[in-house]
Amino acid sequence: MSKENGDYRISDDRSDVQLDKVEALLRSSYWAKERPLETMMVSIDNSICFSLLHKNEQVGFARVVTDFASVAYIADLIIHPDHRGRGLGKWMFGKISNDPRWRAKFQFLATDDAHGLYEQFGFSGSSKLMSTKV
Repeated sequence: MSKENGDYRISDDRSDVQLDKVEALLRSSYWAKERPLETMMVSIDNSICFSLLHKNEQVGFARVVTDFASVAYIADLIIHPDHRGRGLGKWMFGKISNDPRWRAKFQFLATDDAHGLYEQFGFSGSSKLMSTKV
């Protein structure tokens, strides 16, 4: 899958993942800043990864962990600060959450912010979802 929007492109081709750029993006986040590189690499290897590319340079990233039958966990969605405020996160999340491979499945994510963005796509909080400490 590859979708274009001006100079930007979203790709789920693993060969488009630029590990050094993804590591820098995740290090700038509140949720993965201390995640070991080895853990990042294993998570990439075991997920469907989405790269947001600007003129073939990675400026955004997200991944989906799924069984393709009943559930899809959307994780690590991040856009480089220089490219924020252009609707790219909304565009990318829309493409991911509406992907036919899991569109009709239970989708979930964990976030401390951007609730308004995710609510636009039908996501809401729940008292049913439980987890271990992250």
